[in-house]
Amino acid sequence: MFLNSLSSAISFVPAAGRLRCRPPAIRAMDAAQPFDMEAQASDLMDRSVRLKIAIIGFGNFGQFLAQTFARQGHTLLAHSRTDHSAAAASLGASFFSDPNDLCEQHPDVVLLSTSILSTATVLRALPIQRLRRNTLFAEVLSVKEFPKNLLLKHLPPYFDILCTHPMFGPESGKDGWAGLPLVYEKVRIGDYGDRAERCKRFLDIFEREGCRMVEMSCAEHDACAAETQFLTHTVGRLLSMLDLKSTQIDTKGYEALLKLVQNTGSDSFELYNGLFMYNKNSTELLERLDMAFDSLKKDLFGKLHDVLRKQLFEDSAEN
Repeated sequence: MFLNSLSSAISFVPAAGRLRCRPPAIRAMDAAQPFDMEAQASDLMDRSVRLKIAIIGFGNFGQFLAQTFARQGHTLLAHSRTDHSAAAASLGASFFSDPNDLCEQHPDVVLLSTSILSTATVLRALPIQRLRRNTLFAEVLSVKEFPKNLLLKHLPPYFDILCTHPMFGPESGKDGWAGLPLVYEKVRIGDYGDRAERCKRFLDIFEREGCRMVEMSCAEHDACAAETQFLTHTVGRLLSMLDLKSTQIDTKGYEALLKLVQNTGSDSFELYNGLFMYNKNSTELLERLDMAFDSLKKDLFGKLHDVLRKQLFEDSAEN
């Protein structure tokens, strides 16, 4: 090796009739050379964990997710009824106004980030015949049984299906996703080829951000979400109608109520309506809430009536 290096550094100059030496060129030892198999393997590994993700519904929540997807190095495609091309460009995503053009890009994952009310219409309009036959369909709706049944009914059996619900949004997740729950159910994931690995890579996006990963059936999710989500939105919207203001003597409890109004107020009524219409548990919860409020009022007014009657009859007797 040493002799080969030395001979390449020596040049023969016929005119002078003697040998002349020139210093060998110095190259950075840590630079990736064509024969650097370690660097090539590292680059291959990096590319192997990247996904091409098509976000269908590039509104507020879709853009919120896209920020993290882009930061982790995934290739992003976007489609929406509204022109969000400028927002997509700012995130390094390619925006397609025509879903045919998007599907011809053959994404690894098609992520539905539409409103609950428009999901069925959007899915039916998607030219799925232009996708690869083993494409993974994922969704991030706030209800789970409805999209699960919709995807199972509409998609051919060769498409994979993953139902997910990030239990946070642009407001609650603005400072990071660490500790925030990501609920998911692997509805239909092929167990051959790299399909299971692709599903894992998509879920790894959330795990890398520190999310608390909760594997749960869609039915169980909806039963829990009626209380944890629909009730929260209902109380927040009720309080917002009172036009509550901060005061100089706010308690911690009152500050928490104001924060609840702020968090729920940033979501659209369309989302709230979807939580009610497409979760069968929400109707029962609303009835329970109504009965609980009536019971509380009866207790309060009942005690008030007892006090007033006692005062009325005692005063009469004394007189």
